[in-house]
Amino acid sequence: MNLNTNTGQVSITGLPDKCPFCHKSIRPNPLFGYKNGRDLDVLMYCPDSTCESAFIAYYYLNSNNGVYSFFDKVSQGKLIGRDFTNTISEISPMFVEIYNQSYTAEQQNLTEICGVGYRKALEFLIKDYSILNHPSEKEKIEKKLLGACINDYVTDSRIKSVAKRAVWIGNDETHYIRKWEGKNLSDLKKLIDLTLHWVEMEKLTESFETEMPD
Repeated sequence: MNLNTNTGQVSITGLPDKCPFCHKSIRPNPLFGYKNGRDLDVLMYCPDSTCESAFIAYYYLNSNNGVYSFFDKVSQGKLIGRDFTNTISEISPMFVEIYNQSYTAEQQNLTEICGVGYRKALEFLIKDYSILNHPSEKEKIEKKLLGACINDYVTDSRIKSVAKRAVWIGNDETHYIRKWEGKNLSDLKKLIDLTLHWVEMEKLTESFETEMPD
């Protein structure tokens, strides 16, 4: 594809496949490029009629063929949050708040700090869940270390299993030396997702047992 720039016409290859504002899958329309050494910044806009937002896509010069290739990076658009079910939002609204702040950091490539936030979100989820199930132990639960809280107050073996491992990886995100080499932020988020799943399944089961007693 040929593109007009501040120094003349160049060839580019590759386009972003998602709008950073509406987050829909798109084929954007390139408008103009600005060359800065071997780099090329291309102004383009979303073709979706409900969006039509402009953004910058970044390209680099391929010295083998003189074509500018898409760097798989665009300027920041609108950050998005993750939606959670009513069950999770009611159990721990602070989990939802902290998780989405961490998700915002991750979308800005602040990967060295968002893991700490996800670990904190997990603690709020587990403690709020434990307090819901053991309201008379609220003060003790609030003061307990997270690992001890899981051991002492989480009775579902599936929740206990995945939450415990999420804590292990989450703790690695706060330490100088990692204990669980080969496990990363993606694994932490998967374990949090599994914890959410089993918490929801437990509460859904309880609701049907209450509504349809034996």
